[in-house]
Amino acid sequence: MDPDNGQRVLARLLEDEMRESFIDYSMSVIVQRALPDVRDGLKPVHRRILYAMSGLGLGPGRPYKKSASVVGEVLGKYHPHGDSAVYDAMVRMVQDFSLRYPLVDGQGNFGSVDGDSAAAYRYTEARLTAVATELLEDIEKETVDYAPNFDNRLDEPTVLPSKLPNLLVNGSSGIAVGMATNIPPHNLREVVNGLVALIRDPELPQEELEALITGPDFPTGGFICGRDGIRDAYRTGRGRIVMRAKAEIEEMEGGGERIVIREIPFMVNKARLIEQIAELVREKKITEVSALRDETDRDGMRIVVELKRDIIPEVVLNKLYKHTQMQSTFGTILLALVDGVPRVMSLRQMLLHFIEHRHTVVVRRSEFDLRKAKAREHILEGLKVAVDAIDEVIKVIRGSPDTDTASTRLQDGFELSERQAKAILDMRLARLTALEMDKLETELAEVRARIQELEAILGSRERRMAVLVEELTDLAERFGDDRRTEVIGETSDLRMEDLIADEEMVITLSRQGYIKRLPSDTYRAQRRGGRGLRGMGTKDEDWVEHLFVASSHDVLMIFTRKGRCHWIKVWQIPQTGRQSRGKPIVNLLELEAEDDIASIVPVREFTDDRFLLFCTREGVVKKSALSAYGNIRKVGLNAIKVREGDELIDVKITDGSSEVMLATRDGMAIRFPEEDCRPMGRVTEGVRGISLASGDVVVGMVVVRPDSTLLVVTEEGMGKRTSVEAYRLQKRGGKGVINMKLSKKTGKVVDIKGVLPEEQVMIITRNGVVNRQPVEGIREIGRATQGVRLLSLDDGDQVMDVARIVPEENGDEAEVHAVTGDGAEETGPATGVGVEGKEGGPEGEQG
Repeated sequence: MDPDNGQRVLARLLEDEMRESFIDYSMSVIVQRALPDVRDGLKPVHRRILYAMSGLGLGPGRPYKKSASVVGEVLGKYHPHGDSAVYDAMVRMVQDFSLRYPLVDGQGNFGSVDGDSAAAYRYTEARLTAVATELLEDIEKETVDYAPNFDNRLDEPTVLPSKLPNLLVNGSSGIAVGMATNIPPHNLREVVNGLVALIRDPELPQEELEALITGPDFPTGGFICGRDGIRDAYRTGRGRIVMRAKAEIEEMEGGGERIVIREIPFMVNKARLIEQIAELVREKKITEVSALRDETDRDGMRIVVELKRDIIPEVVLNKLYKHTQMQSTFGTILLALVDGVPRVMSLRQMLLHFIEHRHTVVVRRSEFDLRKAKAREHILEGLKVAVDAIDEVIKVIRGSPDTDTASTRLQDGFELSERQAKAILDMRLARLTALEMDKLETELAEVRARIQELEAILGSRERRMAVLVEELTDLAERFGDDRRTEVIGETSDLRMEDLIADEEMVITLSRQGYIKRLPSDTYRAQRRGGRGLRGMGTKDEDWVEHLFVASSHDVLMIFTRKGRCHWIKVWQIPQTGRQSRGKPIVNLLELEAEDDIASIVPVREFTDDRFLLFCTREGVVKKSALSAYGNIRKVGLNAIKVREGDELIDVKITDGSSEVMLATRDGMAIRFPEEDCRPMGRVTEGVRGISLASGDVVVGMVVVRPDSTLLVVTEEGMGKRTSVEAYRLQKRGGKGVINMKLSKKTGKVVDIKGVLPEEQVMIITRNGVVNRQPVEGIREIGRATQGVRLLSLDDGDQVMDVARIVPEENGDEAEVHAVTGDGAEETGPATGVGVEGKEGGPEGEQG
């Protein structure tokens, strides 16, 4: 006892007092502030806001009310904290870039993705969204427990019924004492599919569950790189998810390209991201950018990064991912309160807790509805008794001095309860009509059927689960939408190809070494004899020497006339306008001086069962395994040993058992089996493929495909199709047979191609004119003929190259423009096409 004031004093160690006080404080923060409940996914402040707004009648379709009134209602009744805590929480529930499915419908300035703060609550207005009402539905049916508020004046719900699986679809984040939670948002349809699958099969394999819920779905869209972080989070409750912005590459008017960023990672400040990019440009860490603008408007986000000329945009995009928040990490921690205790859970555990919560809600709601239905049945039975004996009932009532006496006499005379007697006394005379009596019978039958249904639900867990499935399915149909976030490959294994669309590209290479690529659909199909389109701007002394088509993900094997091989990815070639010259190839490859490119072959994989077939101008051929060339070196390697005075002209990929055709400039051709050429080492000369007359040279090689015909094109624009069978099969090394009758009108043979009727061909001239026409429009005629006109040429112009175009798998027809010989434009159908060119792989299957 303290002798001075008579109070009792306890001696305690300071450490013990601090420990207990801190534990009490930390539990208060954990339970009352920072962590969501696993059942409704809400922290107390969010739950109180929604409950208070419901109490104010601020449902969807009702007039907005000032946010200040909502904040005041929450503070005065439920939340004994500062007004900023309540308003900030409400603001976040409005923002469509913070919540996947916003719970509050706001009117006014509620902040932006640029980090702008919301206007003061006296300026903004709010009401509940339709999806928020799913959290509160059936709360009036005693489906959840209530607890006294902070001053014991009112009761507030400890959890909401929450038909919406809010914890997963909207996520949550919070920092408590000694622990934190960071749950990403998900797609409602996927979460519902996962819940329904678990309800039907609680032992559902984890792999099947993860196939239904494929990963987080952020409100800002973007990419998720890799599934390892998702898998770790779903199985252990913790994982590292890598997010990336979604960008596209656009071509600018006047040349050049720009990167347009349309979606950014979740919780990234757009204004700060633009500042980061600007800082990198100022510090010269990124030197390829010429301009930076934010063109975001009501139609959506648009951050424009303009690039200097001849820059590969994918390389710049990769730098932006590396040095800015265009790539960021979401550290997932699936932690929530379970029965008031914080727990880290797996995805399956979270879903099962929600299912159990909804099962409890269904049970309590059914019990409430059953009590109400039975009470109504009791009243209706009493009314029916009164109606059946209406004359006696009226006599009793009229003979009673007061209401209490009448009630007592009715109870005694007709064996009614007090509630039934009261209902009879309260009944209006209008209920005595025949129509109303029929309605009474109908209502009683409906109530009894409802009671039977509710008893069946309460008597069977299977029925209750069926109700739960039905409610979830209806929820997904009304509020579900498509995914916004796309899951792509791992960042650690992410190649540049993963950032680039896999599409067919036309690649052209000029005589002076300017290379470029552009989409194959740039060139429309034309009729035989048309003049074509301007395909490449060249100087008077330059012309297009090679034209072929390949996928943007292919590796280009570039063979030089001296027999060297170099590699480059198609996407590394600058994509430019149709009339642009392109970029000097010497800036992309380390070519030797005085060496030119002879052939280019696109390849996906370097396999052992495919071969490279080489052909030189002097008629030498060589076959080597494709896998021998898979060791890519920056400086290149020797592909074939070329004799002095000879040069490599063409390379094809084969399966080792095809037939081969060689054609010469002076109109000869030979057809022989590929088996005549045994596989040889990489640095070897090869063997004789055709014996040439004096002054003649080989101009083309074809690997024969089944049902194909041989297309021959001359330098004056003449050409023909001839059956392959018209060329007798010979041994390798012979002189061959006449391929085409040549004259001044035809000029010399430029190239040959093995084609099918459904394909198209693309012809390019020395002046850069490109003509694309269907093969079936070229007449099939005999072997030793002059052919027909394929292309009308300007004076001094000559055909330089030919590419074959193959149909796409879908075979869809598209309307294309055809230009006639006199320049008039007509419209007609053409088959949808993809493309394969002269140096673009074999005349047979691609490797």
